[in-house]
Amino acid sequence: MVSLIGITHTDAEVLSGTPVFVGTRVPVRSLFDYLEGGETLEEFLHQFPSVRREQAIALLDAAFERVATDAHPA
Repeated sequence: MVSLIGITHTDAEVLSGTPVFVGTRVPVRSLFDYLEGGETLEEFLHQFPSVRREQAIALLDAAFERVATDAHPA
């Protein structure tokens, strides 16, 4: 399982506890919003240069693992 330690965190003092990428004030949700809107990972990283590529990929890997784990067999 992918660990999100060093990738994301919450802090009541930063955006009222919204999960953000470590070292930034960029909400994790922003990555999913960009992708949902048809933008590329490259565009997201261009718009939010404080987020490292490794952070974004680790988050996507963790999301995939969660979906794969929770998927019900057909």
